[in-house]
Amino acid sequence: MAGQFDNRVIAITGAGSGIGRALALGLADRGAVLALADMDAAGLAETRRLLGNRPASSTTLDVTDTAALTAWIDGAAAEFGRLDGIINNAGLSVVAPFADCPRADFDRVMAVNFTGVVEGCRAALPHLRTSAGDGKGTWLVNISSVFGMMGYPTQSAYNASKYAVRGLTEALYLELGVTDPGITVIRVHPGGVKTNVARNSKRIAALPGQRTDLDFAAEFEKAARTTPDQAAAIIIDGMEKRRPRVLIGPDARFIDWMTRLFPVSYFKRIGSFLGGGNR
Repeated sequence: MAGQFDNRVIAITGAGSGIGRALALGLADRGAVLALADMDAAGLAETRRLLGNRPASSTTLDVTDTAALTAWIDGAAAEFGRLDGIINNAGLSVVAPFADCPRADFDRVMAVNFTGVVEGCRAALPHLRTSAGDGKGTWLVNISSVFGMMGYPTQSAYNASKYAVRGLTEALYLELGVTDPGITVIRVHPGGVKTNVARNSKRIAALPGQRTDLDFAAEFEKAARTTPDQAAAIIIDGMEKRRPRVLIGPDARFIDWMTRLFPVSYFKRIGSFLGGGNR
């Protein structure tokens, strides 16, 4: 019996590694046709190799190049005859207190993590509306973060971008629920996932009293509780069940409850658990 994803065309940004690659492989296993994008040409080529002869296209692009992003989405719809879903997954981070974060670095995080999502939604929406007319439903999936539910010191840029993705996606969920109920809008909040985001993050400065001799990526790897394959499986399950919000990992569920129970003082209670205290 055909599954929900059989011959459904789904676009994924950030598909060259981590959750994006795992999503590509997981959706391909379920019969999806994929349009993949990443600015890492080598990583994207490896994802394409892992897919074997399963139907997919790959395009190297930077999601901050709106013309290229739009052309990729329009091109995928033209090549495959439709577009049934988009997963806006590309992201990056810098580590610095707000006062020490150069404007260019802050703006780059916002451009990739938020504006790239906005423009991905903007370009995909007309195609999703057309595909939703067949009654099978389509997907608009935006990857936020647990840092879209809580503040974290030295992550002001990442926090701002991921809260913005959360707000955008919640608004789209409400709006499209009225105008386009055939489009399932999902916001995803991963906790610690062993991806390249921490490894590739630009470490600029620490807060006074914080240790500066620690390997931030190594510390994150030790704390991360979820693999990309596990994260992708949870997202795909959420897509199958049409869930508007997906939490990934026990840390995400814990943070969700703590921010609800202690909306002002949550960080005092969970900062050490997350590694955010002075060490």
